[in-house]
Amino acid sequence: MTQSDISPVDSPSAFDPQDWEAFRVLGRRMVDDLVDQLQGLADGPVWQPMPDAVRAAFRAPSLAAPVPVEQVYADYLETVVPFAGGNRHPGFMGWVQGGGAPVGALAEMLAAGLNMNCGGRDHVGIALEEQIGLWVRGWFGFPEGAKGLFVTGASMANFVACLAARSRALGAEVRAHGLGEARLTAYAADGAHACVVRAMEMAGLGRDALRRVPLNADFQMDIKALEARIETDVEAGFRPFLITATAGSVDVGAFDDLEALADLAARYGIWLHVDGAFGALGVHSARVRPKLAGLHRVQSVAFDFHKWGQVPYDAGFVMVADGADLTEVFASPAAYLSREPEGLAAGDFWPTDYGPDLSRGCRALKTWFILRSSGVEAIGAAIDRGLDLADLLRRRIAEVPELEQLGPSDLNIVCFRWRGMPGGGGDTTALLDEQNRRIARHLQLKGRVAPSLTRIDGKVALRAALFNPRATVSDINALVDGVRFEGAALAGKANP
Repeated sequence: MTQSDISPVDSPSAFDPQDWEAFRVLGRRMVDDLVDQLQGLADGPVWQPMPDAVRAAFRAPSLAAPVPVEQVYADYLETVVPFAGGNRHPGFMGWVQGGGAPVGALAEMLAAGLNMNCGGRDHVGIALEEQIGLWVRGWFGFPEGAKGLFVTGASMANFVACLAARSRALGAEVRAHGLGEARLTAYAADGAHACVVRAMEMAGLGRDALRRVPLNADFQMDIKALEARIETDVEAGFRPFLITATAGSVDVGAFDDLEALADLAARYGIWLHVDGAFGALGVHSARVRPKLAGLHRVQSVAFDFHKWGQVPYDAGFVMVADGADLTEVFASPAAYLSREPEGLAAGDFWPTDYGPDLSRGCRALKTWFILRSSGVEAIGAAIDRGLDLADLLRRRIAEVPELEQLGPSDLNIVCFRWRGMPGGGGDTTALLDEQNRRIARHLQLKGRVAPSLTRIDGKVALRAALFNPRATVSDINALVDGVRFEGAALAGKANP
């Protein structure tokens, strides 16, 4: 039989390597290169902007003819690796992002090789996800009927919890008939993440149905103000259905009082949800755990393994105290999703019944690898390392007259500000705001450290979020010295 006699459907797949041995060699080189990159992170910049030529290369209007995979990989090394987001680097400290554990990268490769769709059916990817849900249930002290599942991140987890609370309030009929004349109201602190607002929008409730509650002096939700607003809404004929507490606010790392909120929510029959995007994993640190008192009493929690858990992106998680609240929202009677007592269509836990996705990658495998190989003790140690570095940063700020700390800070997020040269005088708030913006940009462009910006008490602040377990004392010193240098340059002074 000649090659021309082979039917196209009998020929090898065009997606498989035509030379498996060459593919093996390339794979080994990729792993070696990745390890070299991870080992040498501190030697390179945190971040650098893409040159115009590189940016233009990613704006081609059409796809070129196929090229050998070796060439694609060479292009990756030249045009992708140098211009990544920077959060692996120890000097990355502006946003709440984990640095990623190297073993997670290898596990991600293995997960891609298995190519499991973890929406349902009876296979090990589902078992892995259920195992991690059982671990999380134990960490949070949730009841036996609790269920959890992986989602993209805390933004999606908060949305899933919002839908569950909505269905608890309105019943299963909301899936068929919509909101109707329901006048539901939800509550979150002024410092809550923007995704809490977006969850209300996506749930069809509208942002106006979310009542923003003032903060107290500790940047927590003011409990008295919350209760007063609930009372006002009840008297006006609204139906309060959801309180979203924050465990680790994005600006300053504040934790709402979960015990007090649980008491209030129980009194009014309101679903209490916790946005613990990074803070919920604080259960593994003796220094953070007291801030989570009352967590076992809430109806749902959203958090990210890709923050304090150091799992590579993405690995969000939602845990609900009663799994039936999720199936009420998501379970579908579609014939192609029917279950069988045995075979591939068997299995008790199909994640598609508990969340919005049927097509789902195996986020559980990389999480399982990291948790089993490092242990939860490593999470606690990484948290405590960030707390220690934050303490050092606060001390350094207090020692430098040109700097001032803004807002409360007893966790791993420190907000501070360049306030001008000692004795300078005359600097307006607007001028200092602009100088701090420029300081942040200059530091990011230089690539040694990368803080971000926020606004505290009406002032632009530099923000250092210390989540990367690779960060050291030298990174804290580089941040403080860098801010002083850039501030003095902007003020027209000599180096401090």
